[in-house]
Amino acid sequence: MAFDRGSLLLLFLLLSLWTAAQQSVRVTVVDSSGGALPGTELYVAETGRLTTSDVRGEAVVALPAAGRATLTVFAVGYATRQLELTGAQPALTVTLQRLSQDLSSVTVVAEARRREALTRLRAVEGTAIYAGRKTEVVSLEALTVNLATNQARQIYAEVSGLNIYENDDAGLQLNIGGRGLDPNRSASFNTRQNGYDISADVLGYPESYYTPPAEALARIEVVRGAASLQYGTQFGGLVNFVFHEPDRRRPISLLSRQTVGSNGLFTSFNRLSGQLGPVGYYAFHNFKRGDGFRPNSGYRAHNAFVHVDLAPASAPNTRVAAEFTYLDYLAQQPGGLTDAQFYRDPYGSNRTRNWFAVDWKLYNLRVDHRFSPRTNASLSVFGLDAGRRAVGFRTNRVSQTDDPDAPRDLLVGRFRNYGAEARLLHRYTLGGQEAVALVGAKVYRANNAAVQGPGSAGDDADFRLATDRFPSYPNQSQFTFPNRNVAVFGEHIFYLSDRLSITPGARFEYIRTESRGTYRRFDFDLAGNPIRDEEFADDRTFERNLLLLGVGTSYRRSEALELFANVSQNYRSVTFNDIRTVNPSFQVDPDIRDERGYTADAGLRGRKGRFNYAGNGFLIRYGNRLGEVLTPEVRTDADGRTVETGRVVRRRGNIGTALLYGLESLVEWRILDRVAGGEKRPYTATAFSNLSLTRSRYVRSEIPGVEGREVEFIPRANVKAGLRFGYANLLGTLQYTYLSRQFTDASNAPQDRRDNQSGIVGAIPAYGVADLSLAYRWQWLRVETGVNNLTDEIYFTRRATGYPGPGILPSAPRTFYLTVGVDLAGTPE
Repeated sequence: MAFDRGSLLLLFLLLSLWTAAQQSVRVTVVDSSGGALPGTELYVAETGRLTTSDVRGEAVVALPAAGRATLTVFAVGYATRQLELTGAQPALTVTLQRLSQDLSSVTVVAEARRREALTRLRAVEGTAIYAGRKTEVVSLEALTVNLATNQARQIYAEVSGLNIYENDDAGLQLNIGGRGLDPNRSASFNTRQNGYDISADVLGYPESYYTPPAEALARIEVVRGAASLQYGTQFGGLVNFVFHEPDRRRPISLLSRQTVGSNGLFTSFNRLSGQLGPVGYYAFHNFKRGDGFRPNSGYRAHNAFVHVDLAPASAPNTRVAAEFTYLDYLAQQPGGLTDAQFYRDPYGSNRTRNWFAVDWKLYNLRVDHRFSPRTNASLSVFGLDAGRRAVGFRTNRVSQTDDPDAPRDLLVGRFRNYGAEARLLHRYTLGGQEAVALVGAKVYRANNAAVQGPGSAGDDADFRLATDRFPSYPNQSQFTFPNRNVAVFGEHIFYLSDRLSITPGARFEYIRTESRGTYRRFDFDLAGNPIRDEEFADDRTFERNLLLLGVGTSYRRSEALELFANVSQNYRSVTFNDIRTVNPSFQVDPDIRDERGYTADAGLRGRKGRFNYAGNGFLIRYGNRLGEVLTPEVRTDADGRTVETGRVVRRRGNIGTALLYGLESLVEWRILDRVAGGEKRPYTATAFSNLSLTRSRYVRSEIPGVEGREVEFIPRANVKAGLRFGYANLLGTLQYTYLSRQFTDASNAPQDRRDNQSGIVGAIPAYGVADLSLAYRWQWLRVETGVNNLTDEIYFTRRATGYPGPGILPSAPRTFYLTVGVDLAGTPE
């Protein structure tokens, strides 16, 4: 490892013995009627620390050693206040005045953007620690983008280094990767909703078939690789989708948004929210349908969510919240294209019988308790009952014609898992400075199942097995995956001065992954008749005990400049579901192993005049990296011998050790401010540039032709630039996205436009896309419109090796949308 574990633990213990006293002030934030304002943010300029008020509107603010501080208090929709604090004020009540409803939307957005800029500086939030890490927060209220279709290219425009698969125009699934990680279903990130897991199986199948609708979200939190210490084994980091809180000022409020667009798009988002005595509630239903931008690509989806929380007067320090999420969608899949087909007709379709369906039910019960003003605890119990079904014609020859009388390949997966995560966060004093300790534990169990076999010979969305009609279908298997995981973790912020902090952490993991089941193997004669049918049992069990260590540091040179650095170990287990699924497009190495390595970040963030900026360098050492490479096909014959078939196939396995490094930067320039020289103006304009430069190579590999090659899924240049502008109630965003060429396999196979057999091999060429969005708000009415892919660029971002391909999956052409929304709120209590 790049750092000594013993030294790190010794430092942790020595610093824990260094204690002293420090002053603090309890602040209660209320509105003009005296009602508590939870979720209000309190920022201390001298220390750069941000605190959030609890459900009672209370927060404890630590003062610097000098005993005096400048406190800024702000919440979206309220006028921001700034005041001086001293140790002579042990308690203080701050009243915020609500912004008038007839103020321009520019005013409201300016408040939201101020809030967004400061949330990146948060060191502690709830029972989580983010000090010394690279964190990025997307505030949805500050964006003018296409929310109805979860347009990821726009939503994540200021999150540096993200690579996004763009092969549907509905936003049914989020496919993001960063710093060379596979974007497929965001499987390289730990994906959470309001702090709990939402992927199919965190260890055995960490793919996210469910993505919360952007119209329901308050913000999206992205924490890079150092998040592995608090959130588990992965290299990408954390993506946490945070929903809006109930509107606690009213018994009922209603938001309704209706959207129409190109290719038969229609979405309906309807939300109810409010506070009834001690009970807060938030619920929505989102319906989505469309024809898709290619033939055979229609879809329909229902998504619903209910949140209810209780903060009883008899237990003022306790809050209990329950949540339920439901998703059901069905989509037809038009199949992939070869390179020649793509450049001849980029929006054509090879398949008419391919279908995909998802049903998702998420449960969560959370208890937050405050033992004292300095000690908070949380317990989250969560569960998933979900499934995904896919049926269609699959072959490694993309141009092969589908036989309408032949059976289709059927894949059915059931995901049933549950777990609990407990956290305890304690603030205390240490050497005249504030200190924060966090300990936690997680227990997780999964009992998943996968079935593969013959589907019907029809063309409808029939997901029933047809083994009785096609008993000799070659791809048949049944497996269960009972995975177990227990983790214990801890982190600690030591403030060595008002400016400097160090945050060591550790995580211990016990992982037990199992695979139990059978698969069938058929041998055929030259006429295609079965001559041998064998069934094989394949039961495997793997147990691991892991200790992951890390440390981060933060130095605030001034209120406007912070420097940070961190390094942490990472780990990612092999997914059994991928291993056992038979895919004609690639083979899986039977000796596939877990991935191990570490990530490191160092950078700065701050502001100067009209500029906000952030920049950092990163390094990832990725051992046993999983990937795909072109190799001779091998097969075990009837005598158990390994023989080559003479064909060349893509082989998935541990490619080798990869080194990834690069620079990431974000610059915002406020060209026109709403307020200048004490004078309010009706217009605003802000330009931004998000640039990521990444290099990579395989530094060690036993596979011929891989060592020294570039790592797949990494464009050397990833640029997103744009202009946010507004006049009075009209707001707009113009954005341009550019990604340079990227390889899709470890052998760095180039693109061959003449290839008529396989669209799964080759590079992805560079592309650039522009988007324009506009929004107008007047009192309770909001109208939004825009154009995605403004210049009608023909491009693709993905070569699929299985569903929903295989082959090239083209990205959407120019599309239009129009949203009409109404925000009707009842009379405040």
